[in-house]
Amino acid sequence: MKPITWAVLDIDAREQALARSPLINDQGVEASVSGIIEQVIANGDQALIEFNQKFDNFTTAELRLSDEQIDVACSNVSPELKQAIEQAMGNISKFHQAQAFSAIDVETLPGVRCELRNEPIDSVGLYIPGGTAPLISTVMMLALPAKIAACRRRVLVSPPPINDAIIYAAKACGITDIYQVGGAQAVAALAFGTESVPKVDKIFGPGNRFVTEAKRLVSQDSRISVAIDMPAGPSEVLVIADEAANPAFVAADLLSQAEHGEDSQVMLVTNSEAIANAVSNELATQLEQLPRKDVAAAALKYSRSFIVDDMDQAAELSNQYGPEHLIIQTRAPRDVLKNIRAAGSVFLGPYTPESVGDYASGTNHVLPTYGYSRNYSSLSLADFSRRFTVQELTPSGLINLGDTLMTLASNEQLDAHKNAVAIRLTSLAKEGNNERPNIQPTSTSTT
Repeated sequence: MKPITWAVLDIDAREQALARSPLINDQGVEASVSGIIEQVIANGDQALIEFNQKFDNFTTAELRLSDEQIDVACSNVSPELKQAIEQAMGNISKFHQAQAFSAIDVETLPGVRCELRNEPIDSVGLYIPGGTAPLISTVMMLALPAKIAACRRRVLVSPPPINDAIIYAAKACGITDIYQVGGAQAVAALAFGTESVPKVDKIFGPGNRFVTEAKRLVSQDSRISVAIDMPAGPSEVLVIADEAANPAFVAADLLSQAEHGEDSQVMLVTNSEAIANAVSNELATQLEQLPRKDVAAAALKYSRSFIVDDMDQAAELSNQYGPEHLIIQTRAPRDVLKNIRAAGSVFLGPYTPESVGDYASGTNHVLPTYGYSRNYSSLSLADFSRRFTVQELTPSGLINLGDTLMTLASNEQLDAHKNAVAIRLTSLAKEGNNERPNIQPTSTSTT
């Protein structure tokens, strides 16, 4: 990657330099995905079966995995992998259990009680990418928070044939149903339901641009009410490195995201031209050693290397880009962290590769991409629940708040709102529960 000097770029040039891969903005994706969704709505399971054959060259009459199929798949997983999954599960569970909601119960005025409560989302759909890189880790990142949050139904979908380790992790993490279907069609099935696949309340999980577009479309469809976790599409990483960084480490981190897919994007930001050149050389060397080098090489075509004046400018550039993953390999990474405002997940120091967050440190690797880290958060336990407020007033509480309520309602010209308060205060006065004068309700009627 040839270094670009950030300071010499004007506003337009900076925006262009930070643009995502053109593969992400393919205008044909929306039309294709819309067609897939409509076919699933019209033809249900049959459409899913046909799409399995068309896109994955997989034929099956049964979309849901049976208990016997699950047991066979689990028996094929090596003890070494099972042990790795177990350790990762322990760390992920520990971090997410620590996020457990604490109810709030506050008396804002004497007799005015306000609460914030929390309930699990009843039914969730978890999308697990498959294809050339079956993401075992994503099963844990989605299924464990769903289980800890106590979501009743936890449905997993993944492109067929589903990797045995994905099935094993799903069973270990408490998944209730596993379906052999992927892509936009799987998202449509979770959103609208089919004869086999149950309709869910919220859809989680990363995917390619077709999956991401399907999630966007179903979440905006007026025919249903289904939520999504976030825009989570092709992987991306931005590395901030100073002159003390290890070029080999930096190159390895960049390639770890580039190998995800041709539409992935990796960015280097450094105040050292020597480091930028050294990283470029390391990229060329390490790339040749990767089995997925063709994929990584394609992603590198749309990646960038920037030279900045200092770490303050590096943080400014990073915030403007809003990376999914941000790695800070500097002498004082926490000093740089103080200026970071937009990132899905941050990795500090030379011995914290992005891989630890992908697999087993405990944090969640389902993160906002496309720059959405400026207004979306990384996945957490809270995403698997819904919060609602409760309020309860005693007679004295309504008396204490009544004048304020009626004044605000009157100034908003909402007489029915005012009347709902006044009629109660009048009733209390008649019952002798306060010394307020009789308040005449307004003549406005409501339905």
